[in-house]
Amino acid sequence: MSLLLGTHYRLAYDQVTRNRGRSFLTGLGIAIGVASIILILSLMGSIRNMVSTQVESAGSSLIVVRPSTNQSQVDSILSDLTAGNQYLTSNLSLNDVKTIKSIDGISSAAPIATTVTTLSAERLDDNDKPYTFTLDSAALVGTTQDFTAVENLTLKSGTFLSSSEKSNTATIGHNLSLKLFGTGDSIGRTFTAFGAKFFITGLLQTESEPVNYNNIDFDNTVFVNADYLDSLSATLQVQQINVRAKNTDRLASLSEEIKSKLKEAKKGDTNFTVTYGENIQHPASNFFSLISGMLTIVAGISLIVGGIGIMNIMLVSVAERTREIGIRKSVGATAGNILLQFLFESLILSTLGGVGGLALGYILAFLLSVITPFSPYVDINILMITLTTSVAVGLIFGIYPAIRAARKNPIDSLRYYR
Repeated sequence: MSLLLGTHYRLAYDQVTRNRGRSFLTGLGIAIGVASIILILSLMGSIRNMVSTQVESAGSSLIVVRPSTNQSQVDSILSDLTAGNQYLTSNLSLNDVKTIKSIDGISSAAPIATTVTTLSAERLDDNDKPYTFTLDSAALVGTTQDFTAVENLTLKSGTFLSSSEKSNTATIGHNLSLKLFGTGDSIGRTFTAFGAKFFITGLLQTESEPVNYNNIDFDNTVFVNADYLDSLSATLQVQQINVRAKNTDRLASLSEEIKSKLKEAKKGDTNFTVTYGENIQHPASNFFSLISGMLTIVAGISLIVGGIGIMNIMLVSVAERTREIGIRKSVGATAGNILLQFLFESLILSTLGGVGGLALGYILAFLLSVITPFSPYVDINILMITLTTSVAVGLIFGIYPAIRAARKNPIDSLRYYR
């Protein structure tokens, strides 16, 4: 039996190598589909690992409080797709921060109140003449000095905000400083937002990882005092509260105490979640998993198109080799022998295309890592599933041409001339 299978393989392989150009183009369709899937899964895996590493580096004493939307599964997916608007109905407030800080065992707590607004600043033109530059849709985050205690932020120069709650001091990200002032050294500069003037006292170090569990691009954000920002914006809402515990052994009990205290302060309102450990990254991970799944489905369509290409070329091959099929059957080959021969040929094409797609996908992932902070993510499970899928495509789309070849009448086939 193994000798017979080996013969089928050699016959199929000889046919594939005899038509190298046609075989290459057919396998290329599979390779493109596989490469697309590998690139997407590698990128999303890299992002998830990045967020996971950030949570681990933040320390095991971190607790995060977020609003809970109590949505259905479908509504939750839609909210993930519009993550920027996910907490427009947040029930968290700056008073909740004070409630949490009053709990024994909490060392610090910092709110994250994100808004998007227009910034304006004085800068010089090419002739050194001052003019007002306006930057639309800039990210502004209201927080407190405690934010540096719960988040691993690195200051390039200056200080992070002022200890005074009503102070108009600000700390700016490197890229936003370049956009707004035309320079990366903006300490001492002022800008206007919500009709008020802010004074920059700190400049953040350039971040290598734009994605994080806080959903903040530190390089393109300006931080101001939350209480002062709250007095300027009537629609400001707290999207997250980062809490640092004094003792890592009490995370579970402290989380329950935070829930209890907030529920009491909110008069029974429990539309919030308190998470710690690996659960902190779940909102971001769920969002990236959703996007990864959708993009993989799109890439899978190209894999199906590649399978249709295999079926098409195999039908052409069956038509071209009709007389060969008749000769083989006349000397004793069974319908099963003919079916296996053509099925082997289809599997070889899809397997070669799958292997080529794996290589192409990771080459593209490595090239992408050169211009982005996302390093290639290699997972043996992804490799095996993707390769198995490409082989399955060859089997599914090759079975019909193989059956057609196996069912050919040997007498009619011998009469066939090209």
